[in-house]
Amino acid sequence: MIFIDTWAWYALGNAKEPTHPQSRRVYTQAQQEHLLVCTTDYVLDELITLLFRRLPFQEAQPFVEGLVDSVGQGFIRLVPITPERFEKAWQLRVKYRDHPKISFTDFTSFVVMQELGIRQALTDDEHFLKVNMGFQIAR
Repeated sequence: MIFIDTWAWYALGNAKEPTHPQSRRVYTQAQQEHLLVCTTDYVLDELITLLFRRLPFQEAQPFVEGLVDSVGQGFIRLVPITPERFEKAWQLRVKYRDHPKISFTDFTSFVVMQELGIRQALTDDEHFLKVNMGFQIAR
């Protein structure tokens, strides 16, 4: 499995983003290797907000609809942040008080990655490394 973070989804959905080619290459490779792509509802919430703030509606809408279709078809595993996962993420937020710039969404992602045994994340967010939880950034 590979976890896809907000940053990577945004890069995949915006061809003008400088990291689009890198993200596309890693994502395509994951598909060719039949890796299960995983993300969370919190990540998609961040993504949808970001896309519609930065891109014209006519560009953001088809990308989001494509993601939703991929979830529905089982190509992307969408993991919900349950109250139990939320509580675990909150415990991480408190534990990593010396890292105030790590978003709460990132902490929820860390919880899901730990729970599902996912080590690889498609992201450019160094916070996945700073927490020293054994995560690797797919490049």
